[in-house]
Amino acid sequence: GMDKMLVDSLGDITITNDGATILDKMDLQHPAAKMLVQIAKGQDEEVGDGTKTAVIFAGELLKQSEELLLKEIHPTTILSGYKKALEVAIDYLYKISEPIDISDRNILRDIAKTALTSKAVHGARDYIADISVEAVLTVAENRDGRWYVDLDNIQIVKKHGGSLLDTKLVRGVVLDKEVVHPAMPRRVEGARIALLDAPLEIEKPEIDAEIRISDPTYMRKFLEEEENILSKYVEKIASTGANVVVCQ
Repeated sequence: GMDKMLVDSLGDITITNDGATILDKMDLQHPAAKMLVQIAKGQDEEVGDGTKTAVIFAGELLKQSEELLLKEIHPTTILSGYKKALEVAIDYLYKISEPIDISDRNILRDIAKTALTSKAVHGARDYIADISVEAVLTVAENRDGRWYVDLDNIQIVKKHGGSLLDTKLVRGVVLDKEVVHPAMPRRVEGARIALLDAPLEIEKPEIDAEIRISDPTYMRKFLEEEENILSKYVEKIASTGANVVVCQ
């Protein structure tokens, strides 16, 4: 479908054709409408596409249910019929489905391009499709002859500026942070990385404490001691051979 422009009460503008996004931006109060929003969200999270189709299909099921209720058919009977229809539909889908060779990148690329056709990235879909296939194959795992992909292992980091064709696939971890000092190197080859779950700073005591300094000399000694403690931290890290440190 075509893109829609949504304007909320604060004047914020959202341009999208994604059904889940459109429904999420709407202020809905009716319980059935809220259920449709959850259907769209679930479809978006599990499949990433087909949200409008899922909502239209669910709406039609509700419409048919209403007609059956008017004929005084019990809700349990209607639900049982829908469950049987679901089993038949799933069985038929398995029959008409075709196995895909994961080594055939052309088929994988065509599938990705089809999914991207209605998205905002349509203009660069060939390039984005190639990157998407490469990302999925990087994290795919073969378990007992079947392939599994944990999408949590693929993260999208957005940066302002540039075009869609500037998109890059990074086989590793992206830390969207600045270095703490401009003199630090921007690139390190053969890095030995130390990951610390604590900041490189003097920890504050758990109890409230107050230090009163009446002599400038004591103040200098206090600062020197802080520097000595931090220097010991640095020396311990350096002794491990680490040349890249990432801390909280």
